[in-house]
Amino acid sequence: MRQIVVTGGGTGIGRAVAEAFAARGDQVVITGRRRSVLDRTAAELGDRVRAVAFDASDPEQVEAALAALPPQVDVLVNNAGGNTDIGAAPPSGLAGVAAAWRANLDANVLSAVLVTTALRPRLAAGGAVVSVSSIAAHRGGSGSYGSAKAAVEAWNLTLAQELGKDRITANVVAPGYVESTEFFQDAMTPQRRAALLAQTANGRAGTPTDIAETVLFLASSAASHLTGQTLHVNGGALAGR
Repeated sequence: MRQIVVTGGGTGIGRAVAEAFAARGDQVVITGRRRSVLDRTAAELGDRVRAVAFDASDPEQVEAALAALPPQVDVLVNNAGGNTDIGAAPPSGLAGVAAAWRANLDANVLSAVLVTTALRPRLAAGGAVVSVSSIAAHRGGSGSYGSAKAAVEAWNLTLAQELGKDRITANVVAPGYVESTEFFQDAMTPQRRAALLAQTANGRAGTPTDIAETVLFLASSAASHLTGQTLHVNGGALAGR
């Protein structure tokens, strides 16, 4: 029975990932900042899932949470993050711009780096680290969020080299437009949705399950020789090269 840690596991993609691992008999710890959301999700997903609440971008909170995390981790899924610009007021002045950029870098890059570094001594040989990026890392127009996700992909290249000696893989999943998540809050309009679907080759939005199944593959023995890669899951809206 494998031990899985999924950051940002309370809703959306993270929840789907946790559910998929639990359905296959793994023990899963979901993490996030909202204890009530995590507890509800853990209760709904069953006794193979438990919740540990902490902010993955806060070094002190990550350190304090270690005692509640598994002593051995077979798979770490760095899913915590999101576009902190959505729903926020436009930044005012250079200090505002700096704060807005730091918010996205903290939420998406630092969260993955801190949790992975903290759990590195516990990562089991032959295990896997899977981090979640975005199609935004490969397109303009998304400012600090796309830049933060691009940094995750660059960091993953170094991570794969560092973990390779223990036969631990490190890969990234970059979703396109995925529905049934909290990502867009109330910012998605019918017109924008139609435009995003028109960019795909298969004419549909992604689902959390699409991403979860890709994560399962990357964490399986079938992907044991696949590392340092970014897998694009976007219905053909952006071709991987």
